[in-house]
Amino acid sequence: MIDQGPRPVAPFSHAVEADGWVFVTGQMPTDPDAPDAPLPAGIEAQTARVMDNLKIVLAGLGLGLENVTFARVYLSEFERDYAQMNETYRSYFEEGKLPGRTCIGVTALAVGALVEIDLVVRRP
Repeated sequence: MIDQGPRPVAPFSHAVEADGWVFVTGQMPTDPDAPDAPLPAGIEAQTARVMDNLKIVLAGLGLGLENVTFARVYLSEFERDYAQMNETYRSYFEEGKLPGRTCIGVTALAVGALVEIDLVVRRP
């Protein structure tokens, strides 16, 4: 668990590491400083909050987005939100250095979120 990380919405660790591989649990668009506050409005704001939460978890492990090898994105409104989520998501990575990724449409996400993202990271 990362002290500064978002409060988990279920029983899990923020991340688990095995043999230099770090598996970061899917993060929700909750505010670590106000976990009971309403979620941000819209897919762009929720994607940004999720990415910021992932950065907090990674920083707590001494890592950054440059260490991400693979991401999984889950969208509860896939057709509506896919393009806008991609624009926000892409802005968090250096040009030409995007991780591998899968994006999946789901029927619902915890806490009524529009987006959840988990990561596979390799420690250098």
